[in-house]
This record gives sequence, C-alpha cells and structure tokens, in this order.
Amino acid sequence: MKTVRVIPRLDIKGPNLVKGIRLEGLRVLGKPEVFAKYYYENGADELFCMDVVASLYERNSLHDIISRIAKEVHIPMTVGGGLRTLEDIRAALRAGADKVAINTAAIKRSEFITEAANAFGASTILVAIEAIRQPDGRYLAFTDNGREHTGLEVIQWAKRVEELGAGEIVITSVDREGTGEGYDVQLTREVSAAVKIPVIAHGGAGSPNDVSDVVSIASADAVCVASILHYGIITSDIDKSEFLTEGNTEFLTSGRAYKKIVPSKLSDIKHHLVGKGIECRV
Repeated sequence: MKTVRVIPRLDIKGPNLVKGIRLEGLRVLGKPEVFAKYYYENGADELFCMDVVASLYERNSLHDIISRIAKEVHIPMTVGGGLRTLEDIRAALRAGADKVAINTAAIKRSEFITEAANAFGASTILVAIEAIRQPDGRYLAFTDNGREHTGLEVIQWAKRVEELGAGEIVITSVDREGTGEGYDVQLTREVSAAVKIPVIAHGGAGSPNDVSDVVSIASADAVCVASILHYGIITSDIDKSEFLTEGNTEFLTSGRAYKKIVPSKLSDIKHHLVGKGIECRV
C-alpha cells in the first residue's frame, strides 16, 4: 500500500502568503516563513511554494524566501512559478528547493521537460497542470492561474508529460481551487489512470473527508492542501500580531472565509486518513 503525502501549498505574492478562490481574488494571510515553519513542526511531508505572479513578471522571485524557509524546514520543498530555463531551475535548487514545478514553459516548448529531467533528474521535475472543465465534459489545460487557454486536452497532455520524463504531476482543478467544495475526483481519477508517475491532487479541499475521498476514489498519490490549513492557523491560538498589519483582516476574522471550509490541522487530516485505512506518515 502506498504512503500518501500531505503537502501544504503556499501561494506567495511578493513577501506575503496569499490565498484566493479559483486562483483569483488574492488576500494576504501573513508571512510564508511563519506558516512553513508551523507546518514543518506539525507533520507536513513536503511543502509546495508557488510564486503566483511569476507569469506576470516572467521570473520567479522566491529565492530569498525559499532560502529563509530552507534554514528552518527540513522536508522536501517544491518551488514553482516563472521557471522557464535550466538556469532558472538551477537557481531555485541552489536557493533551497528540492524539486521544481513547471507549467507555462513546458507547454510552450515541451522538450523543456526532457531537458530539465536529463539535467536534474526526473524526480526533481514536476509538471503542474491547471485544468478547467468544459461544457462538453472535457478538461482543458490552462496557464497563468487559469487565465490563458492552451487548447491542450488534460489527459493527453498528462500522458505526454510522462513520456517526456517528468517525475510527478500536480493537477489543479481551477474550478474547485479555494472553494472548499472538494477536489475534482473525476479529474484526478482520469489523470491517475492515464499515467504511472505520482499524481498530486490540488484544488478544493474543504475538509479532511475531501482529502480521503480523492485518495481512495481517485487514487491520488499525494494531496496539496491550503485553505483548510491556513484558516486552521488563523482560528487557532497562534500569535496573530502579524495579521493585524497586512491583508484583509476583516475578511479573515469575519468567518466568511470558512463557509464551506472546515479549518483543520495536519494532525486532523492525517488521523482521518488513518481512520479510513489510508497509510500516511503520522
């Protein structure tokens, strides 16, 4: 039986951790270093750090943040956003990343996947796929936080990604991301069935039950979680002084952020998985 990884995702804009809905409407939650250290100390298996404005500026600007996180956090860390060349990847790895996620550059020039896998090893290269369900039921791949249409059908693209040498796929349901409505189980199941490399499900977790569903029904090898963990911290007894000077504090404290989300700790999720007979590191 596989051991499922639970991976907090940190969406970062400038110096701040942000969170949106369907990858838009970003609100500042705090400093990513604080959240990263908290998740590491509370049982995260890996971290996934994404520069959410990298496409706009055509570069990843997380190096300083990643370096600071890497000094405090000793679990694998994936960095994504704006990585377009082998030198970009090399710089991210030097800063402290263990793996990188590529999307736009892979779609623009698919050979980049093979070049990156050959240069750094397949296990270092993840391909991120942003999927949006179409009226006819097909899933198409997008870039730039779900804004840019590529015309690629997701399942065929996932197969191609594997053939080109990627070590993992992180599949994001743009429709579900940040909503708390649960992962798109059908999307994840179709991608998992199409490839042999590990598939990380992302987008929509609103409760620990959503996490167990995407693993048991859709065969996800790992899960990226964000809102339920971030809001779990905000509603806990952690020092909130940094939240009072930045971001939409009224939004964070009003409860509107939690309508479909059950604020949870990593231990809540992992104990739930174990209770469902799903192996994970507790």
